[in-house]
Amino acid sequence: MNRLVNRRIRLLLVALTITFGGLLLRATWLQGVRAASLSQLGQTQHRETVALPASRGTIYDRTGVELGLGERATTVYANPKQIQNPRAAALAVERTLGLDANRLYPLLADRTHGFVYVERQADPAQATALKRLKLQGFGFYPEEQRNYPQRSVAAQVLGYVGIDGNGLAGLELQFDPSLAGHAGKETIVKDPTGHVLDVQHELPERPGRDVFLTLDHSIQANAEEVLRATVRKWNAKSASAIVLDPRTGAVLAMAVQPGYDANRYPSAARDLQRNRTVTDTYEPGSTFKLITVAAALSTHLVSPSTRFTLPYSLKVADRVIHDAEQRSTVNYSVAQILAHSSNIGAIELAQMLGRTRLSAWISRFGFGRTTGIDFPGESPGIVLPPDKWSGSTIGNVPIGQGIAVTPVQMAAAYAAIANRGVWSRPHLVDHVAGGGRPSLYRRRLVSPRIASELMLMLKDVVAEGTGQYAAMPGYQVAGKTGTAQKPDSHGGYATGRYVASFVGIVPASRPRFVILVTVDEPRGAIWGGVVAAPAFQQIARFDLQYLEVPPDAPTG
Repeated sequence: MNRLVNRRIRLLLVALTITFGGLLLRATWLQGVRAASLSQLGQTQHRETVALPASRGTIYDRTGVELGLGERATTVYANPKQIQNPRAAALAVERTLGLDANRLYPLLADRTHGFVYVERQADPAQATALKRLKLQGFGFYPEEQRNYPQRSVAAQVLGYVGIDGNGLAGLELQFDPSLAGHAGKETIVKDPTGHVLDVQHELPERPGRDVFLTLDHSIQANAEEVLRATVRKWNAKSASAIVLDPRTGAVLAMAVQPGYDANRYPSAARDLQRNRTVTDTYEPGSTFKLITVAAALSTHLVSPSTRFTLPYSLKVADRVIHDAEQRSTVNYSVAQILAHSSNIGAIELAQMLGRTRLSAWISRFGFGRTTGIDFPGESPGIVLPPDKWSGSTIGNVPIGQGIAVTPVQMAAAYAAIANRGVWSRPHLVDHVAGGGRPSLYRRRLVSPRIASELMLMLKDVVAEGTGQYAAMPGYQVAGKTGTAQKPDSHGGYATGRYVASFVGIVPASRPRFVILVTVDEPRGAIWGGVVAAPAFQQIARFDLQYLEVPPDAPTG
C-alpha cells in the first residue's frame, strides 16, 4: 500500500516538474523571442493612429458666391467581432441613422470581418445620437462631404468629389492638389474597454486652398435657363453656350443643357456630365468662314470691297457645292460674301489662298490643337494636315465642313477679332488662394486693321445678313451664323441632323462679350440664324443689363 502511495507521489512530482519546466520554457520563449512582437501587439491594442482629414478648399465664383464647399459629416463603422447582439444593433442604427435594419443585420452579424462601414458621411446629428447609445463595437470619425449649393449651376464645369474626398471630374479634378490639402494624424491611447486616455504625437492637418473662378453664377444661371428654353422650343438633343471676355480670355459662363444636380452626380448619366464646350467637337459650318476671309485679307489677296461674280453652284474635284438658298448668279464683295454666308464666295477665296496657306492660317487660329484652358479632357479638334487633303477638301474646309472644332476654340478665335486681333487663352480660374494670378497668354493673329475690317463685316451679318435675329436695340452687334450637317459613321452626312450655331460680339464698338451658342439637332428649323441667334440675343441682353454696360448705338 505504501509503495503504491510513494509511486503516485513520485509520478505527481515528475508531472509537476515537467509542467513547471514547460511553463518556464514558455515564459523564456515569450520574454526572449516573442517579447518585441507581443509588446507591439499590446501597444496596437491600446494605441491607435487616427487620420485627421483636411478640409477641402471652397470654390468661389468671381463675385464671392460659394459654388462648391465642404460640410461636416461623420462616418460610422463597426467591428462585427465585438458586437454581441447584431439584431439589436441593427435596429438601433435604423432608429438613429434611418438605415434599413434588415439590410444591415447580415453585415453586423458576419464575424469574419473586423471592420465594416455602417454609413459613410452620415449626418453629424444622427451619428451623435447613435454614439450616445455607446454600442459596443461601433466607431466614429469625422469626414467632409462636398456640397454644391447652386445645385445644377455650372455642374459640368465644377465636376464632383468622390466619397474619399478626391476630385474626380471638372475643376475639382483639375485643381485637386490645391483644393485637397494634407491630412494630419494623431495617436490615441485607450484603456482595455476602449476609452481614450490620452492623445499623443499630433500632426495637424493642413486645409486645402480656396479657388476663385472667372465664372459669374448669375451669368451662368441665365445662360443655362436660356439653353433649357431653346432645347424645349426646338426639341433639340442638347445645347451649349460660352460667354467670354475677349480682353482677357476670362470665361464668364460655360453652360451645357440638359444638365444635372452636382450633388447627385452618381445617379446622373455620364452623357449629362460632360462639359461639351471643351470636350466635344462639331463641324462649325459657316462660322468658320471668318477664318477663310481673315486669311485672304491678311495675305493681301483681297480687300473687303473686292468683288466676285458667283454662280449658284461650283464643281470642286468630284463634288458639286452650292449656296444654302437657291439664287441666280450674283456679284458680291468680300464683305457681302461673309454677310450673306456664301459658300461659293468662301471657296473662291480659299482657292486663291491654296491648300498650304489656308492650312497654315487654320493652325494660326488655334484649330487642331488645344487652347490650354484650365479644364481636364480638352479636345484638340480634328484638322487634316495639308498632305492628307483630297481634291475636294479645298471646297469643304473653307465653309466649315470636314473639320471639327470645339466651342471654346471657336469662341476664342472670334474673341481675337474682337480684341483687335490678339488671341487670349481662355481660362476659368482667376486665382488660387495664397498664390498670384496666372499670367495671361496672348498672341497676335491678325493686324488691328484687319480685325477692324472683319468687325465691320460681322456687323453687316447682323444688320442685313443671316444674323438679324441677334440684333438688339441700343447696341451694335457683330456675329456670324453657322449651320452644319452632322457627319455619320459611314464617312458621309446624316440626313436631317444639324448643328445650328451663332457667335456674337457685343457691344461691337467696345467689345465686352463674345457669346457662342450651339444647338445640337434642332427640329422644326435648322438654321443658326433662326435657332441659335435668338438664344445669343437673350443671353447678351441679360449680361449687358446685369453688368450695366452702356449702349453704343443709342436709339433716337
